Amino acid sequence: MAVQVYGCNHVVIEVTDAKKAANFYQDVFGLKMLRGGEGAVWCKLGEHQFMAIFEVEALQPDRVKHFGLMVRDAKQIKEVRKKLINKYKLKPASDLRCDFRDPWGNRFQVGDLSDESLVWLLPYQEVQKAGIAFTDTPRKRGKS
Repeated sequence: MAVQVYGCNHVVIEVTDAKKAANFYQDVFGLKMLRGGEGAVWCKLGEHQFMAIFEVEALQPDRVKHFGLMVRDAKQIKEVRKKLINKYKLKPASDLRCDFRDPWGNRFQVGDLSDESLVWLLPYQEVQKAGIAFTDTPRKRGKS
């Protein structure tokens, strides 16, 4: 049987202060913190993914590594950009619409469903076709 990947389960970033990083991501993206302690924090990304934030003594910046977050639409991207630039004084990492480095150097890009197309949602359709259910009650289309 061939292996079938259904999506990404989690992403891990390194920071020098896990609590401050959790506050940053909670403030900018409204992420729900799942748990934390001993230099680590976990936060919910979407329905079935999470981000782990680990504290390290020394950061090692990278040129290419990054992760992408999806928001609903261009209005939300504009809101994120405004907060990152005005409140956190961050500068875009490239000419892309919403491509930044957090205060610890972790690069992230923000896209939206209309911009990136529904191709990004295909793994969830594949999971549904396989008969795997994550909740007791199905979600209605178009609701968040």
